[in-house]
Amino acid sequence: MNQNRRDFLKTSAMAAAFLTVPPVFSQHKPKNSSSKMKLSWTPYDLELRHTFTISGFSRTTTPVVLTRIEYDGLTGYGEASLPPYLGETQASVIEFLKKIDLSAFSDPTHLDEILEYVDGIAINNTAAKASVDIALHDLAGKIIGSPWYKMYGLDKTNVPDTTFTIGIDTDDVVREKTREALGRFNILKVKVGGPDDKRMIEAIRSVTALPLAVDANQGWKDRHQALDMIHWLKEKGIVMVEQPMPKLDLDNIARLTEESPLPIFADESLQRLTDIERLKGVFSGINIKLMKCTGMREAWKMRNLAEALGMKVMMGCMTETSCAISAASQLYAGMDFADLDGALLIANDCFDGAQLQNGKMIASDLPGIGVKPNQRSSDSNSTHPF
Repeated sequence: MNQNRRDFLKTSAMAAAFLTVPPVFSQHKPKNSSSKMKLSWTPYDLELRHTFTISGFSRTTTPVVLTRIEYDGLTGYGEASLPPYLGETQASVIEFLKKIDLSAFSDPTHLDEILEYVDGIAINNTAAKASVDIALHDLAGKIIGSPWYKMYGLDKTNVPDTTFTIGIDTDDVVREKTREALGRFNILKVKVGGPDDKRMIEAIRSVTALPLAVDANQGWKDRHQALDMIHWLKEKGIVMVEQPMPKLDLDNIARLTEESPLPIFADESLQRLTDIERLKGVFSGINIKLMKCTGMREAWKMRNLAEALGMKVMMGCMTETSCAISAASQLYAGMDFADLDGALLIANDCFDGAQLQNGKMIASDLPGIGVKPNQRSSDSNSTHPF
């Protein structure tokens, strides 16, 4: 155990070099400006194209809070996506945002200083913090004049295919959703964890032979039954399994991962950077989500630490506009898996940004996170927030 601990510390020391913001910011010389950063926000409800069902509940909308940070004629955009199971609400996000005072910071490119202050205001509130982090990254990138993937030193085309998510539903609806994905996506993600998992897979297989990822959302409770299911899934062309068992049942998950013929990824068991060490050896890889880890700053650190520890890495999302999806698309090049279809599942996206190209979400070359508000008429009844 002591040797393992020493090995971890050695690896972590090597990884530390990758846990800071890109060096371009150390070279940035801010111009003299009397401008102050102004933070504002707007609640907005995302309307799903289809009822979305996972193990435990269904929904047709997702509340979000859209943020803006204005500075010296530039605007950075951010977002807090608030699926109900995460425990944050529009009201709680707005209450958190009201506590933020950016007047003490003269340079928006001082990301570490500003975001450490934001993180220290209160515990949790990770989506609220992410909405500020994303807006600040967008603003800083616009000041520098570069998209973030270039500042990270990444090739925006060297990205994994994004999955397209199919929720738990009837055979007819599952087949309909599968047909909608054909020709646009190269891999699908199937929500399982209920009593009809095999039926769901067979319904999809009646339509396509595309590779599948599955997400049980903690729905399997017995390790032996989970392992039997995973062996069956492998025969059906499944390539990875996400969060098969309850998030705190790490001993059984570790044994399942050791015996599994497919890689097992952490979702609900993982929140922030400090969780990664305890998940080493429990899961094959981790699913990073901006709304859970407070945004791009920590996601970048998580990605590099996990890779340094020999773990696979996946970039995930909630139901989000193209704002948060575009932020994620800036930092996922070179990862093993991606689930960045959140904006494609909604009818009232109010941003243009990363685009689906040949089954991959490709980041925009616009500076910052690569988004701009759109003024298109929504194909829904919601009011446009801009």
